[in-house]
Amino acid sequence: MRTKHQDRPDITSVQLDEQLKQLKLPTFVRNHGPFADDALKQQHTYQKYLLDLAAQEVIQREKNRHAQRMHAAKFPVPKELADFDFNAVPSLQKQMVLELARGGYIVKAEPILMVGAPGVGKTHVATGLGLAACRQAHRVRFFNAATLVNQLIEAQDKHQVERFIANALRHQLVILDEFGFIPFTPTGANLLFQFCSSLYERVAIIFTTNLKFSDWTQILGSETLTAALLDRLTHRAHVLEFSGAESFRLKQRLKRLPGKDANANDTNLKEGTAR
Repeated sequence: MRTKHQDRPDITSVQLDEQLKQLKLPTFVRNHGPFADDALKQQHTYQKYLLDLAAQEVIQREKNRHAQRMHAAKFPVPKELADFDFNAVPSLQKQMVLELARGGYIVKAEPILMVGAPGVGKTHVATGLGLAACRQAHRVRFFNAATLVNQLIEAQDKHQVERFIANALRHQLVILDEFGFIPFTPTGANLLFQFCSSLYERVAIIFTTNLKFSDWTQILGSETLTAALLDRLTHRAHVLEFSGAESFRLKQRLKRLPGKDANANDTNLKEGTAR
């Protein structure tokens, strides 16, 4: 039977919770009671009890940091390399991609250029490499190329381009997705060049594009600027070619059609496939 004294709050426990909160040890606050009960049952030493608490705090903090890195990266849709069908892209070397996923290119600030038609998995692989980088405690930022250029133009209007680029330089990996669908104005093209030049040999860049390098002038509008940008991006770059594959999105759309209509609509769908 509980006594009146036992019904009162444990003053020592309350004080301990307050001090742990001041020390910013929230996992200690949640776990010190249950862990103490378990340590008593298992006859653990004080050192073992403290070690278990500290280990849980470290694990939780790393989970929190990983969640923060994932949120800050702004991936449109998280996609894992483990879910990518490498057999569907004959030109893409799976072993090379998995080696890149180990992160050596990030430490060396080397670019990765992914070239191929729309819908063949470039964004999936780029995102998968980005997720792997987050797990390795790297700071990652994902941009759609056209959106990035618009943000750079807005930053220029506010005289904040240097601040924008300085924020990008805080990352270890920047992903620029879908370069090649929308031509840039001369201002936008120059700002993109300035952005990439600032990151050159300082931050790893993953670039996905549907265009051959010889066609980049269509987007940038200047042969000189195109040559200068490619000179930086291709220096020490890993080039991944996504050729010999059909659009994954097209295949998914065809699968949703009734069997008797799929062949009849195949040609029309291919002609109208969006990026």
